[in-house]
Amino acid sequence: MRRYNVALSIAGSDPSGGAGLQADLKTFSACGCYGATAVVAVVDENTVGVSGVFPIPPDFVRGQIRSVLGDIGADAVKIGMLHSSELIRTVKDTLAEFGAGNIVLDPVMVATSGDPLLEKEAIGTLRDELIPFSRIITPNIPEAEILLGKKIVSQDELPDCARRLSQDRKVSVLLKAGHLSDAELTDVFYNAETDSILELTSRRLDTRNTHGTGCTLSSAVAAFLARGFGLDEAVMNAKEYIAKAIEAGAEYEIGHGHGPVHHFFNFWE
Repeated sequence: MRRYNVALSIAGSDPSGGAGLQADLKTFSACGCYGATAVVAVVDENTVGVSGVFPIPPDFVRGQIRSVLGDIGADAVKIGMLHSSELIRTVKDTLAEFGAGNIVLDPVMVATSGDPLLEKEAIGTLRDELIPFSRIITPNIPEAEILLGKKIVSQDELPDCARRLSQDRKVSVLLKAGHLSDAELTDVFYNAETDSILELTSRRLDTRNTHGTGCTLSSAVAAFLARGFGLDEAVMNAKEYIAKAIEAGAEYEIGHGHGPVHHFFNFWE
């Protein structure tokens, strides 16, 4: 019998379908993986903003993760929004219980709309406990600024910032440059396992359809890792996927705010 490459998403939901678990499942499918989920919060949001967050009790989150890993397993795990210190520790301990690997952490702190998604007191827990436990993290500029405690104003700073975020080569870092204003979009990937820097450049598009781009990129990295790709190749493939998804999604109008990317451009176009 054949087996699927399985990717597990541990994140919040998005009823509008552009971010969170819904975006993760679409990305897993588009990138060749079977997707499983553990819901950490039910989020009331759409393309305009976040209206509310209903947290799932940590014990119930633990149960969901155990149900997936104890039955079908996972070749990679993508972690998204974790709103509290208790939840962060619960997720980490449960993954450690099963020896989970290929952990991709998207350190979600603020929604595209600017709404906060992480309790302030949980930032230290994320930085000190969950980041070193991960194989790769995918922060954007505002998230990196919070974790580093400094402003980032230019592209030239990104390699050094990525190295600092790696916490002495404990974790690889894909630092996303989308919040900078350069004509070209150059993300920086620091591979802590080879102590090397990879620059990933794409054309910046004038589109407001950026809802869920961070979720989608981190999920694509997890999907390619689940399929057995090495870190550099997984990141390059994920970058190519999100660039094409943004470009295809720019042609559509959906909602009244930040619309989603086109996750299935390879199949629908």
